[in-house]
Formats: sequence, structure tokens, C-alpha cells
Amino acid sequence: MNVRLPIVPSEITVHLASPEEAARNVTVPFPEYIKNVASNEIYPTWPEEAIKANILAQISFALNRVYNEWYPSLGYNFDITSLPTYDQTFKENSQFFENIATITDEIFNDYIVKEGQVQPLFATYCDGLNTTCDGLSQWGSVELAKEGKNYLDILKNYYGNIEIVENADVRPNIKTYPGYPLRIGTAGNAIREIKVQINRISNNYPAIPKVEEENIFFTPDLEESIRIFQKTFDLPITGEVDKATWYEIKYLYNAVKRVADLSSEGINIEEVTFPYGETLELNDQGPYIRALNYLLNFLSYFTPDIPKLNLEGETFTENTKEMVLSFQRLKGLEETGIVNNKTWNTLVGTYNETKENIDEEYLYYQDKLYPGIFLSKGMEGDDILNLQKFLYTICEKTHAIPGVIVNGVFDDLTEQSVLSIQKKYNLPENGVVGPSTWQKIINWTEELSE
Repeated sequence: MNVRLPIVPSEITVHLASPEEAARNVTVPFPEYIKNVASNEIYPTWPEEAIKANILAQISFALNRVYNEWYPSLGYNFDITSLPTYDQTFKENSQFFENIATITDEIFNDYIVKEGQVQPLFATYCDGLNTTCDGLSQWGSVELAKEGKNYLDILKNYYGNIEIVENADVRPNIKTYPGYPLRIGTAGNAIREIKVQINRISNNYPAIPKVEEENIFFTPDLEESIRIFQKTFDLPITGEVDKATWYEIKYLYNAVKRVADLSSEGINIEEVTFPYGETLELNDQGPYIRALNYLLNFLSYFTPDIPKLNLEGETFTENTKEMVLSFQRLKGLEETGIVNNKTWNTLVGTYNETKENIDEEYLYYQDKLYPGIFLSKGMEGDDILNLQKFLYTICEKTHAIPGVIVNGVFDDLTEQSVLSIQKKYNLPENGVVGPSTWQKIINWTEELSE
């Protein structure tokens, strides 16, 4: 299982004006950003515990914006603004106070969370003299430090039952949109994420139907929910999750969860737990590796630049890595031997393109080639019709699986037949036909025709 916990971005992009105002964006290292904010918000002569409490509030405030993609969800191309009216004071090329810089270097990858929540606390604060707020009082923190309170006591005084997450991962910030539209037949962590968010939004907008969260497949019920979501919020009604729909869902999810609020409902660990890691790499195991191996084996047959190493099973072996490297080299991708979203998307696209342009001598086998999408209950069309023909053959000749009606509709009978085959071959019993299940169905029908 993979949990998407907050990371500390190695860099943060700051808009040097209000969100809607035309102005430059500057991208700076995250520690430098915090040193800038702190040097403009607080005084170096304050007690160290007060300085530390204020810096942790500033870190958490910024990380809340980053983790929830607050500004990208509103259509902006930056992470945070430079104005305290909206965010925190940032002044380009500002000088840093030495002690503030030293403390920042020690704690820049620590942040505040509410107990039971994942996202960094939206740790609002004010000076406590000219302005007051529900969050931390900057001058009030000084008085508490003078009374002997440490930084954690000070923060708890203002934010209640909180914890400090220490030494969070520091790495480049990657936006959550996978980089390609999600549609019927696609699968992965991104599908599960969309389902979680759609279901939470549905609590506030009941016209949007809830969907099953447990699987990672884009099924017809999710397509229907997306269509209604798009209609409700004046987006093109396609049933697909493109970038605009992805971030509109993110925006509404942020809104109903009140992530930019001290009293946020919060995001819990279950909501950000996904079945797969962010990448596929050496020694990984699971059905996604079966799918990867299937696609690589197919492409190697038609592509001389990819070695034929006959991959089998659901383990990412050295052979898998060598074939991935060859594919990345062929397509001008970064040669890592690791399958990230970009490599996977390119791989699936190349498979579909190769399948559609197959040489005439192989046309006889075209119906036996995996259609390139995950087939599931509720889907209709030629791909389903083709699947049912193979299932019918197996049923007719062996009576080992339930009968099917060859009608082009993935119905209950089709699902039961698929489940029987998955059980027979010790595949994940989800009733969904991916590359691994497809290959077993084809192999069985070929054995029966011999």
C-alpha cells in the first residue's frame, strides 16, 4: 500500500501579487522561502522558542497550500502568493536574519498536524496587536516564551490538540493530475483518488451519485457520476476526467473539507492510501506488473529496438527493467528503468498505436490482442462482444464457466464467467478484464482449438 503523505517541496513558486493580478512568479528553494517569510514577519530579538513556534506555523501554512494544490485547483500556475492578505509576506531579494535562517535550516521539513489528520495545519496567525485572529498571536507567542513555554506549548495554546511531524521527505513537487485524461477502461491510484473525492463531494451535492471506492478501475458508474458533476458545475459533459475536471473536483473537495480553515474536517489516512506505489520498479510485484509484462512482450515482438526477454509472472525482474530501459530510450524518455506515469502512459499509447497499425499478415490475430483498456461490468461495445465470443467458446467446449450471452454488454453473466477464469488461474478476483486475464482467456481458447 502507498500513502500519499505531505512532502516538503524542494522549491515553491510564489506569485508576487494578489492571485488575480498579473505579476511575475518566482521559484525559490523552500527553505529560502521560509527564511524570507520569517525575516519579514517576526523579529530576530524574540525568544528562540517564540521564533521556532512562528516558523513552524509559517511552514505549515505554506505546506497546506502546496499539499492541497489550493491555487492550481483555482486554475493558477503557482503555489502561493506573496501577500499577507492571502498568504504570507514574501519580498523578493529580501535579506535574512542569521538566527532565523539557522532555526529554519533545522526545522524547515517539520510541520504541524491536527491529531488524526494528514494535511499540514492551515496555521493562520496575526500580530496580536493591530489585528487578532483565531490562530497564533505573534506577540502573544513572545509573552508565552518569556513565561518559560516551549515552542510546542505555545503552538498548543493557539491550535489545540496538535502534533509535529518531523523530517518529512524533501523532493520536487509533482502535481497530482496524472498528465492524461482518465476515462472508461483506465485504472490506477488516480482513479481511486477521484472516487474518494467524488464521494465526499456527493455528501454536499447529493445529485452526484456515489461510486464504489474499493477498486481502481474507471467503470461506467464513475463515468455517470463524472457526467453529473460536470453538468452541475458547468463543465463540458464528457464523462472523462481531463485536467479541468480533475482540478474542479480538487477545488470542490477542498471546499467541502474546508482544508483552508483551522477547524477543517481534515483528510484522514484512509483517504490517501492507495493500492500501488507511485512507480513500478525492480522487485515490485502485483497485477500491474503482469500488465506491464504483457505490454512489453507485445511491443518487443513488433519493435526490433526492444529485446525479446519473454517476461512472465507478476514480478518486476532485471529482464523487465532492461526492456523498460530500451522502451524509454526508443521514445526519448528519461532512462531510469522505472515506470512512472509518463512512461506508463506512453507505453499504453504505443501499444494501442501498434495494435491499430498491425501488418496485414497479423490481422488474423487482431481480435486476440488485448484491447488496451480494462473491461468491466456495465461497459458496452465491440470489445465486449469480442470478449464474450471467447468466453462462449470456453463455456461451450468445457462447461467450466457460466454461460454468456453474446450481446456486447458486460452483464452479470459475463462478470461471473470472468471471475471463474480469474479463480482458476489464481488472478485477482475482481471481475475486470485487464491484460493478464485477457491473456489467460485467449490461451484457454487456443488450447481448445488445437
